[in-house]
Amino acid sequence: MRRLKRITALKKVVFTENGFDGYLIFNSTNLLYFTGFSGATSLLVPADGESTLYVYGVNYEQAKSEAKGFRVELVKGNENLMAKIAKQTQERKAKKLAVDVLGVESWRALAKEFGAENTLAVNSSFVQALRKVKDKQEITLMRKAGELTSKGMEAASEAVKPGVKEYEVAAEIEYAMRKRGSGGTAFETIVASGPSSAFPHGGCSDREICSGDFVVVDIGSTYKYYCSDMTRTFVAGKPSAKQQKIYNIVKAAQEMAFKTIKASAAVSDVDGVARKVITDAGYGDYFVHRLGHGVGLEVHEPPTLGQFSPDLLAAGNVVTVEPGIYLPSFGGVRIEDTVLVKRNGAEKLTAGPYSLGHDY
Repeated sequence: MRRLKRITALKKVVFTENGFDGYLIFNSTNLLYFTGFSGATSLLVPADGESTLYVYGVNYEQAKSEAKGFRVELVKGNENLMAKIAKQTQERKAKKLAVDVLGVESWRALAKEFGAENTLAVNSSFVQALRKVKDKQEITLMRKAGELTSKGMEAASEAVKPGVKEYEVAAEIEYAMRKRGSGGTAFETIVASGPSSAFPHGGCSDREICSGDFVVVDIGSTYKYYCSDMTRTFVAGKPSAKQQKIYNIVKAAQEMAFKTIKASAAVSDVDGVARKVITDAGYGDYFVHRLGHGVGLEVHEPPTLGQFSPDLLAAGNVVTVEPGIYLPSFGGVRIEDTVLVKRNGAEKLTAGPYSLGHDY
């Protein structure tokens, strides 16, 4: 089972390479990654023996059905979860325990129960390193998420026209994805028209799209928990010469960056290729964010594609490539695809329209 393979890989990193003898997972997405179950509270992974999944009563029977390969432990409503975990950790003679993430008050409670004589540390990088590289099944699910998102963008290209409200476009997008099997949206759908298109996260409002508006549409579908992320920019009507020029610059920047992506490429170099295209065209000050980010069970994950990031890409990374130009009071353009990194290149997991739209 792939879940148990992930536990084995985690044990190698945490125990063999870093010397801990227990690892506790609290982050809900990390729990889903290792167990395939979305309603657990915590997972204790010991150096030896079976891992224990802690679940409250509302999700207990479902956890026993879905979280195969784990010991499912019921947490009663009146039980002290941290005391329960600490007791079982001590029974396994763990003296050095790492945690992926924990709030301050819960940390204090766990530290008190675990004992000052033992070592308790926070380290999420162990899990992040594993989640960054997608396995074959994850890639299959992300391809499907990309297909669904592309269908949503096709609906957007038809729905964007003068007189239509932004939220009406969003409704058509989300319906198109849902009726084809989407598990929901990966984030709040963005349909930002006119002046709002100059804001990278322009939102979605009751504004009526006007003739000649730039309309930035940023959408994402989920499929079996995995995400996709895609942006296109349209014009509601015939684009002006300036609008077409800016669009062409962004499109060229995205194409150049995509051609640079492959295993072992420095993410700063990939960002730099896109940024140079935009800067050479005179719009460098208006590309105000990083080129992209990782995608997986969450829509924003490592690695980050930025000019100051030290990361190197690896085969199996899934990232976005999303250059943009944002001109206050005029409007903005962003073009984004979700991309799978391969050994000698890359594959786009999203597709769809690469034009400014229709002339109404």
